[in-house]
Amino acid sequence: MNWLSRTASRTTGVVAAVGLVLAAASPASAQSAIRDTEIEGIIHEWSAPVFTAMGLEPSEVEILLINDNDLNAFATRGRIMGLNTGLIRKTRSANELLGVIAHEAGHIRNRHTLRDGAQGAGMQPMLMTMALGALAIAAGAPQAGAVLLGNSQYFGTLSALRYMTHQEGEADNTGARALENAGESGRGLVSFFENFRSQEVFSDARRFPYFRSHPLSSDRIENLRRFVGEQSNYDRVDSPERIAQHALILAKIHAFMDEPNQTLREYPESDATVTGRYARAIAWYRDGQTEKALTAVDELLAEQPENPYFWELKGQILFEEGRPAEAIGAHQRSVDLLPDAPLLRINLAHALIETHDPTKLDQAVLELKRATALENDNTMGWRLLSQAYASQGKEGEARLASAEMYFAAGSEREATQFALRARDMLSPGTLEWTRAMDIVFASGATQDDIDDVDRRNSRRDRGGVIPAG
Repeated sequence: MNWLSRTASRTTGVVAAVGLVLAAASPASAQSAIRDTEIEGIIHEWSAPVFTAMGLEPSEVEILLINDNDLNAFATRGRIMGLNTGLIRKTRSANELLGVIAHEAGHIRNRHTLRDGAQGAGMQPMLMTMALGALAIAAGAPQAGAVLLGNSQYFGTLSALRYMTHQEGEADNTGARALENAGESGRGLVSFFENFRSQEVFSDARRFPYFRSHPLSSDRIENLRRFVGEQSNYDRVDSPERIAQHALILAKIHAFMDEPNQTLREYPESDATVTGRYARAIAWYRDGQTEKALTAVDELLAEQPENPYFWELKGQILFEEGRPAEAIGAHQRSVDLLPDAPLLRINLAHALIETHDPTKLDQAVLELKRATALENDNTMGWRLLSQAYASQGKEGEARLASAEMYFAAGSEREATQFALRARDMLSPGTLEWTRAMDIVFASGATQDDIDDVDRRNSRRDRGGVIPAG
């Protein structure tokens, strides 16, 4: 996995590591947002036709991967959907995972998130807390967001944690219709719920988090089974390619999240499949067996030289071993093969910067500008761009990139401060100067605020006393 996802990478200071990119998280918290170009690409490829059939614009639905072993998923306003790795690992097929995604998208389509009144007074605080958690992750504060998501059940009464039964049915039907219209079977959604039918007899304290907020009932399952069974695509099965993709998703999650020894037990050397070998290469890398991991990746590349993710893994192994100059070629190849993947460009730029070779900075800047153009809320990209500009002595551009980083992370005060510093170092009227002022005003600063900062800076420059406040 490329552990530098669109959300995790928004966190300042996240170091790219191959595979699932983990956001900086406290050891005390098991939850964090993760990024992986390969997994994200597969999930969006599966989901896009379903979202379109539902009347949603696929590019506007943000799917967050949450590093948490609890079986859970959520949808909230802003068209944000979260999938816990624990839920993904519990799915037995690609169709089951797609069914859950379709159901959550049904809540988004029907505007069940942050809905008013009908659930009772306790429901709104819980939903608000979930929404704030999701938005915090998306804005670049995954640790704070994970805490909010993890504790949302404490806001409101236990009875308020349940969605209204009719809304669950609506989401089921909306998701099932969209699956049908996209040429997919709804069987997986039924089988996923059927697999956890026993949840309905447990107390709230014993249920998986997903089924505390998405209560099951025999009637609900039977109604969904009857509805799905009437659809023309009910008997459609996953293609061999999709089966392989689902197996790959599970293998990468296991390999990056479990202890290496556990992964090696689950994917022993007798497993000669590409998925098994991929998992072992990651496990050996994480276990510090660098040369063994590199040999395994080279064998995979000999068979699939056009696979950008194998090149990405090789580059990351070399980078993490303190060999950035050697990593450049592998990362460059991954970018050549998948030029529209911003995380791959960030990996390449990071390796270029870490060689400490001034002649490589121009290319690093170019890669980072392209990456942030593709994903302008990627704080990792902006942080590295600031670092590259500073190494070139371009202080105004460096401060502007820092302003962009804080702006993407939702830190308006810091964004304003860095944008004003950039303004003073950039030529008035240039695109960069104009962008700095755009950030200032977009961050909520008024002209009076700007004048106050200018007065303070002027006094500081003269060595005067700056009044408090």
